Amino acid sequence: MKILALDSSGLVASVAVTENGVLLAEYTMNYKKTHSQTLVPMLDAVKNMIDLELETLDAIAVAAGPGSFTGLRIGSATAKGLGLALGKPLIGIPTLEGLSYNLYGSDKLVCPIMDARRNQVYTGAYVFTREDDGYRLESRKEQCVTDIGDLLGELSGMGRPVMFLGDGVPVFEEAIRAGLQVPFDFAPAHMNRQRAASVAALAEVYYKEGKIQTAAEHRPEYLRLSQAERERLNQA
Repeated sequence: MKILALDSSGLVASVAVTENGVLLAEYTMNYKKTHSQTLVPMLDAVKNMIDLELETLDAIAVAAGPGSFTGLRIGSATAKGLGLALGKPLIGIPTLEGLSYNLYGSDKLVCPIMDARRNQVYTGAYVFTREDDGYRLESRKEQCVTDIGDLLGELSGMGRPVMFLGDGVPVFEEAIRAGLQVPFDFAPAHMNRQRAASVAALAEVYYKEGKIQTAAEHRPEYLRLSQAERERLNQA
């Protein structure tokens, strides 16, 4: 099984290719350039470096949201275009699940947080449960957008140590330190941002479970209206 994965849901742009559980290549960049400038050149670089024939792919995985509206649209459009051109299925991976998969096998409650502005975060809460063939990601709080204070209260009530990761950590670190009532830690640099390799690894699980879609069916999951849409509603 060969999977191409894309993640442009946040500040990071990332492209990866896995084959039968082996990471063949990953290109991840967190720099001050737009995803429209970086994602396709990164894909081309990965393709050329590993002599990838796109026709040999079994599926294309993409971080499906929530996240940056522009970033999600760029990732979705790129994945849909490839899927339509190649006749390959798409696997939409919820952004917070893909981010949590960075910490595969953790014994802590994994809480990814992405800055959603206005003191809110895109977030969820996940645990890894041991099974015969490895670990399974299970949700304790489905991905959503919520106030950081409400999240900290909910996590405190769960009564177990928490591992935070995501671009919301530097934004809300002070609030976490002041408001969380259970032990916690922050993931290190190589695990604390979106990685397409994690999207690809989780996509293999999704593929085996039949959670695939056609390119035409795929839609990003924004969780809330864009600022422009909210402003239009307010003016109505």
